[in-house]
Amino acid sequence: MFHQDKVIISCAVTGAIHTPSMSPYLPVTPEQIAESSIAAAEAGAAIIHLHARDPVNGKPDQRPEAFVPFLKAIKQHSDAIVNLTTGGSPYMTVQERMMPAKVLKPEVASMNMGTMNFGLFPMLKRFSEFKHDWERSYLEGSKDLIFRNTYGDLETVLTELSENDTRFEFECYDTSHLYNLAHFAERGLVKPPFFVQTVFGILGGIGTHSDDVMHMKRTADRLFGQDYHWSVLGAGASQMKVAAMAASMGGNVRVGLEDSLWIARGKLASSNAEQVRQVRGILEGLGLKVATPAEAREILQLKGADKVAF
Repeated sequence: MFHQDKVIISCAVTGAIHTPSMSPYLPVTPEQIAESSIAAAEAGAAIIHLHARDPVNGKPDQRPEAFVPFLKAIKQHSDAIVNLTTGGSPYMTVQERMMPAKVLKPEVASMNMGTMNFGLFPMLKRFSEFKHDWERSYLEGSKDLIFRNTYGDLETVLTELSENDTRFEFECYDTSHLYNLAHFAERGLVKPPFFVQTVFGILGGIGTHSDDVMHMKRTADRLFGQDYHWSVLGAGASQMKVAAMAASMGGNVRVGLEDSLWIARGKLASSNAEQVRQVRGILEGLGLKVATPAEAREILQLKGADKVAF
């Protein structure tokens, strides 16, 4: 793992996991997504990870034109690095999921590194009333949901997006995903430094125990040596715990309402910026410094905001 002086904070602003009924603070409209993203950047997030939603019903929307209004606003008012999803929703095809990044050519795009079960249905234990018809079935349907990321899918996305000099946030939900990344690195389809986002706490992936965090780091260290930058996200209540563990071992961190709606036990986060401020306090309490967008661009060797298509 590369050793760096500054910790990169990423913020996943809205995502496709949670539904609008779960929190009144989840940004849905382009205006809300832009405002929440800019505030998160001002709080210390160097990277903003973005999904789009239908402004009427909050359903995930992966049309490139759904991204453009908030992307332009974010670029106008912030120097933050934009990271567009290719995960979209597990219910979408790979071609649908990759289209925003293919058309808009961001500096960074997320890339889920393996097919997996993706269980959202446990959220039904906590949330029972929904505003929109699609929400309950969206969660219930995940009992039989396979989030498809075949080797053919991965090769297609990695090849087509790399043509735009877009680099990747490699989202690895289990150790097999790290081996998948090593496979594509061996074939020369991806080049270091790899930005490896290890994901903890999604049902279908690895858990959130400290042993799980250490296991993913040890495996990545063995596979990639000095060729990668490690980052973590913990889902739900484990968000800050996992961030603190990784930061103490030299890792970068991701927070945001995509990954957790909470700021404390039983208390909803009022914004993405609130979570960024909380994790920044943890980092600075450990004696660490937070990377600016310019520093994160240098660390990750990105092409620069002047070379995107929005």
